[in-house]
Amino acid sequence: MNDTQNTTPVPVQGHNWRLQWPSSTGKCAASADVKHCADDFQVSEVLDKASIQGENGSGNAGEHLCLRLQKTGDNTEYVARELAAMADLRPFDVSFCGLKDRHAVTWQWFSLYRPGQNDSDADFIASVSEHWPVTDSCRSASKLRRGDHSGNSFRIILRNVAGEQSVIDQALERLTRPGAPNYFGPQRFGHNGTNLDNALLLNPRSLNRPAKGRGKGRGRGGRSSQDSKNVLYFSAARSWLFNEVLAARVNNGSWCQSMAGEPDEQKVTGPLWGDGGTRATGEQEQLERSAVAANPQLAALFGSTRMQPERRPLQLVPQNLNWEWQDSTTLAIEFTLGAGQYATTLLADVFALQDLALSRLNE
Repeated sequence: MNDTQNTTPVPVQGHNWRLQWPSSTGKCAASADVKHCADDFQVSEVLDKASIQGENGSGNAGEHLCLRLQKTGDNTEYVARELAAMADLRPFDVSFCGLKDRHAVTWQWFSLYRPGQNDSDADFIASVSEHWPVTDSCRSASKLRRGDHSGNSFRIILRNVAGEQSVIDQALERLTRPGAPNYFGPQRFGHNGTNLDNALLLNPRSLNRPAKGRGKGRGRGGRSSQDSKNVLYFSAARSWLFNEVLAARVNNGSWCQSMAGEPDEQKVTGPLWGDGGTRATGEQEQLERSAVAANPQLAALFGSTRMQPERRPLQLVPQNLNWEWQDSTTLAIEFTLGAGQYATTLLADVFALQDLALSRLNE
């Protein structure tokens, strides 16, 4: 059956979405195992505590209690729900800056809406510490929002590394300039691309509905669970189209060079598709629209939303990159990435990675 002939797009069962994209050099320098255990993948959120505290500066004022937790084996949304239950709050009264990997040791900030409860903060922190170590805390006048952090610092151990050390060292040096293609990681698309399948089933206008309760009372309304899933599916579609455009730029060798029609004067960017498509013009617009036109069902999702086109850098360049060979097949790597950038995307430009955490899930 031809999907495009249906009134409502229905994905073909087992749709074969592309979830791997070309590397900067066309081949990996080596292979390696990642996430042998949680300690092998450590992520620390980079967030200036002073920016949380705001103008009061003391850390003791504000309606929101902010906690920096260390967690292992728990995903971010699960911890947020548990914190809400412990504090007798609605789920949307607990916020965070970004999602962190479950199969890792992570340090991450959460904010909880607890006005007028400063005197009980110590007892609440003690109860939270029974589940997750609380490594820092303060009060804030504002909730944490997605993207409030500046980035994440990583310490990753790769095991069973197979390849010549000198070749690997040269490939890692190359990551400092020009970097790696800034693909969205495959985890964004769900197992075998199920988030993309779900995106094809959505009514694009569903994103235009206001969140429940918005503008009423104290203004603390939130999206329903289904609305949040819709946002996730649309975001997956948008990210996948970006990856397709970036892959076209990698294939023609222009991913780290500006093209005629680049809308950003300082960076080489690609499209986060929206209503109207792309802000690029000329040669670059033609390339972007051509890549997206190969996937008309996904592109059509954005024609009736109010989602504005945005841009994302094509280059992924780590800060403070260091590595050390612990033995001939074990490599420790440390670096910092900006918010919304993927450590596995960076490493996959050098290594053919075997994700052991994913392999365990599939067993």
